Amino acid sequence: MTGETEHALRGDYSRVRADYTVDQEWDTYSTAEHDLWRRLYARQLSLVPRYASEEFCDTMASLNYGEGIPRFDVINEKLAPATHWRLVAVPGLVPDLVFFEHLANRRFPVTVWLRKPEEFDYIVEPDIFHDFFGHVPMLFNPVFADYMQAYGQGGIKAHQLGAIEMLSRLYWYTVEFGLIETPKGIRTYGAGILSSGGEISYCIESPNPNRIGFDLLRIMQTRYKIDTFQETYFVIRDFSQLFEATAPDFAPYYDHLRGREPYAPSAVLATDKVYHRGIAPVRAA
Repeated sequence: MTGETEHALRGDYSRVRADYTVDQEWDTYSTAEHDLWRRLYARQLSLVPRYASEEFCDTMASLNYGEGIPRFDVINEKLAPATHWRLVAVPGLVPDLVFFEHLANRRFPVTVWLRKPEEFDYIVEPDIFHDFFGHVPMLFNPVFADYMQAYGQGGIKAHQLGAIEMLSRLYWYTVEFGLIETPKGIRTYGAGILSSGGEISYCIESPNPNRIGFDLLRIMQTRYKIDTFQETYFVIRDFSQLFEATAPDFAPYYDHLRGREPYAPSAVLATDKVYHRGIAPVRAA
């Protein structure tokens, strides 16, 4: 989710400020990097109309940043008036508390480096393409933007209460890998899916994974996979459901769940609203 990882961090952390921000230094991107961005962008844009939520598609139609790596200052000229958010450049993953504080103040950290050509289809650590293509369009949606701020505020409290792991599952299964029910069927709004060439179709069309109705406590008690496509996706009815879910004080939830054995990523419970029950193990990402 944020900065907790077992491998060495990519990115140049030598010039970070106290809040882990850096200058984007847009002029230093190479011609090859802009070309790689264009190819990544074109690939994902061709998939979006079929699989992404209407809110995501509408924003993508107005952004049109497929010609090269975007400048954050230019994006902020549109984003700030729309939802009072702005992008801040970071060298890569940042510590949890730093991440939460940025979100709580309506600042979204975007990594400045771009993956290598050999990582076109899969990358372990989020890069600028994942952060921008996957996350930024949804920040233009007022309800989702408010949810992200509320999540950041809740994250600060979870950090104080030692409940980061439970809250991180909510981020993973909504912001990164969430699905939404629409009149056209189930679509995705999750950044990890929207920036993936393979999972964007897999999460909607494959018979393998479970698709289960959103349940806050269920999600916070469910482990997730970081090295394969997800075994379970959770489906919201609309973005208001996310915002409403983060409104209560989470402290009683943490007390209720603390010490309980987490559910396996593939689990289907008798109490679940099941849109689709998976039939086979998921493939590697």
